[in-house]
Amino acid sequence: MTQYVINGGNPLHGTINISGAKNAALAILPATLLAEGECRIENIPQVTDVAVMLDILRGVGASVTQLDDHTVVIDSGGVRAESVAPYEQARRMRASYYLIGAFLARFGAAQVAMPGGCNLGVRPIDQHIKGFEALGADVQVKAGFVHANARGECLSGSNIYLDVQSVGATINIILAAVMADGLTVIENAAREPHVVDMANFLNSMGANIKGAGTDLIKIRGTKRLTGGSYAIIPDQIEAGTYMAAVTSAGGEITINNVIPKHLECITAKLEELGAETEEFDEAVTVRRTGSLRKANIKTLPYPGFPTDMQPQVSACLTFAEGTSMITESISDNRYRYVDELKRMGARVQVDGKVAVIEGIRRLSGAPVQACDLRAGAALIVAALGAQGTTKVGGVFHIERGYEDIVGKLRNVGADIRAEDTNDPNLLANTQTG
Repeated sequence: MTQYVINGGNPLHGTINISGAKNAALAILPATLLAEGECRIENIPQVTDVAVMLDILRGVGASVTQLDDHTVVIDSGGVRAESVAPYEQARRMRASYYLIGAFLARFGAAQVAMPGGCNLGVRPIDQHIKGFEALGADVQVKAGFVHANARGECLSGSNIYLDVQSVGATINIILAAVMADGLTVIENAAREPHVVDMANFLNSMGANIKGAGTDLIKIRGTKRLTGGSYAIIPDQIEAGTYMAAVTSAGGEITINNVIPKHLECITAKLEELGAETEEFDEAVTVRRTGSLRKANIKTLPYPGFPTDMQPQVSACLTFAEGTSMITESISDNRYRYVDELKRMGARVQVDGKVAVIEGIRRLSGAPVQACDLRAGAALIVAALGAQGTTKVGGVFHIERGYEDIVGKLRNVGADIRAEDTNDPNLLANTQTG
């Protein structure tokens, strides 16, 4: 078992290059199942979630060729209607449900294990099912699998209103509708950057999708999609995490390979805390020299403040002067990291979806445990600004979504290393997230 050992108190200086967006990759890779011919996907992040998705594609019969660390070529010619994603792999990650939309579109039938992923409370797939049924599919959940079958020869376009702005449902309905007969309209659609990226990828293959990035998306079905080359957008949340890291530790770093507009909601909040930022065409510089100020945060669908950045910025607020309030309106179980921050001396009280943080001058290093992906990132952010040594266990959660986080932080002056451990205090939580 691996742990990260972090000696805090070192300001960060230098540059960090951002990898491709994990969440975009996890939508685009299943979408390659719809193409006739090879798809070359560039800027793939080297994270375990993506590796699992590639294994799933191999498991259903796709040919996956790794050209280099960040480029793959996928040929789905060998995939058959009766192909079933390997159960243990599919249940490890939430994004495996995109196989339902892709298989429905291509074959009119799908059988996929119920998805796993981070334990962030109740995250049902009812909006996905609502969309599939509106397109003309019968959907049942039996023995741990989702079974979906088109009632006719193929799916048919429909008007679909999502009860909540669900990123997963929006992407999955687009996948299912892209080859359906007629026009599909999704109202109250999610607007996140990776929704747009997946739609752009499908359009580059010959799809007809309009309105991605707004809450009204129109998909006119087409019978044939072709292969091609596509580069995934930079990871908004990875960039935001390093922005939070320098806000916690102090110093100045330039973060390259970003789309600054995607970061505006994060940049505005960090500036409110006391960080200074400067935007360039494909980079952002973040510096923090003075003390941090209190702030209030409410997570919202994009372009609001992202739930995936709430733990990292909350970690910064533990150092801020005054009392801050966090309102989590997206996820049901996002505060599990709070007990770990308390081990470091943080003063945080949680009541339902609201957390109140009373800032203190400095946290103290302690053994802590990552319980999910963004919680683990938050513990690193806190450790970088703390006094003493912090040992972070459960780092497999972190490596699901961050490529070489230890190397990238070391390159900007962080005292962090990965080491093997048999410490029972850091082996307690082994649940896959």
